[in-house]
Amino acid sequence: MRIIFMGTPQFAVPVLRALIEAGHIVVAAYSQPPRAGGRRGKELTPSPVQLFAEAQGIPVRCPRTLRDLEAQADFAALEADVAVVAAYGLILPQIVLDAPKHSCLNVHGSILPRWRGAAPIQRAILAGDALTGVGIMQMEAGLDTGPVLAEAKVPVERKTGRELAEELAELGASLMVEVLADLPGHPPRAQSDQGVTYAKKIDKAETRLDFSHDAETVERQIRAFHPVAWFALEGERYRVLAADVIARSGAAGTVLDEELTIACGFGAIRPKLVQRAGRPVMTAAELLRGRAIAAGTRLN
Repeated sequence: MRIIFMGTPQFAVPVLRALIEAGHIVVAAYSQPPRAGGRRGKELTPSPVQLFAEAQGIPVRCPRTLRDLEAQADFAALEADVAVVAAYGLILPQIVLDAPKHSCLNVHGSILPRWRGAAPIQRAILAGDALTGVGIMQMEAGLDTGPVLAEAKVPVERKTGRELAEELAELGASLMVEVLADLPGHPPRAQSDQGVTYAKKIDKAETRLDFSHDAETVERQIRAFHPVAWFALEGERYRVLAADVIARSGAAGTVLDEELTIACGFGAIRPKLVQRAGRPVMTAAELLRGRAIAAGTRLN
């Protein structure tokens, strides 16, 4: 099939790779424009999808919007059989949705209609969901409201957001290839009107650990935002990459012992892996050997 691929982050790369390996003709890859980054915050950094597509010799387009007539005409001129979308990040106007012969199909990282929106993987972890999954959805004007052609479920367990995203990306890639191989065998199924939830975009402020919550919630926060969840001590940020829930109590945000056990609103957490700014990831014990944090210290 002649395919237009639309995606931006690493989550989308396995999907694009699977389409190529399945023998489809990817006529163009659409991705968000390069963003400022690097050590000085000024270098323009292409998205993971752009880098991968260019390495495969696929033409890449990075329009800032698909609402202008020229961008829409360029899209239609590709005469695609289908557009495959995975975490692209731009709204597709109806004229774009209607351009491919078999419409636009989206890889979405949840079991719809639960967690429609921008951050379904992190929201599933934060909510304590036991199961999540990935689905292939026929796109329409509403936010992730389109009918579903196929889906697969996975247990959340104690996976981090990064681990779960990697798993769902590979699963979604396989599922998309399966659907494209037999479109008539995957008739669209309307989503239920029950159980609708929305996964709003992650705000950077959410990555700061809130020890007023119970320990289970704080531990889920650490996994959902891995590896950037953090607490502050004397003006310095300390990232927590993994932690255990401990049956201890104390004033929320207080260090309880010499193992860096931190009291929460109910229970406590004990960090296992931490990172100071500009330093490598280390165990809590390694951190404490170089930076003593005494029992009774208040964090945040």
